Amino acid sequence: MPFMSTLRMTEVTYDARDAGRLARFWADALGWDVGPGASEYVANVGGPRRPPEALPMLFVQVPEEKRGKTRIHLDFHADDVVAEVARLVGLGASVLHEKREWGVFWITMQDPEGNEFCVGQPDPGQTESADGENVVDLAAVPSGQPGPTTGEVPGPDGR
Repeated sequence: MPFMSTLRMTEVTYDARDAGRLARFWADALGWDVGPGASEYVANVGGPRRPPEALPMLFVQVPEEKRGKTRIHLDFHADDVVAEVARLVGLGASVLHEKREWGVFWITMQDPEGNEFCVGQPDPGQTESADGENVVDLAAVPSGQPGPTTGEVPGPDGR
């Protein structure tokens, strides 16, 4: 009989310089709640407004600064990426770049402490070539979305 793991993912944890500040950003971004007792040292985000299928978030203060690209990040879907990105920038996020690949249009962003995350939606301008490779038909991209990417080759994680 194969081994059956009892592991359950219970939350997403971030190292932070100011746990309370980062928790407030993510609570505002997601429309969730910052847990009671939040401080610069430790804070959680979830509460009754968190959808039951979504993992809560935990922020823990660490002494060192973030260095380099985050090796893991969160991906979000939005019906209107441009409007959602503008809202998140208003909350303190910043835009790193945009991509159109694999049938998805997404924008890679950073939270106020530099942790990467992506906001995306299916790309109606993306089609598949005869050999199965994705190609972008920019003429089919609805107006109002940011322009095409700079053409840089994505890294191994596609971002």
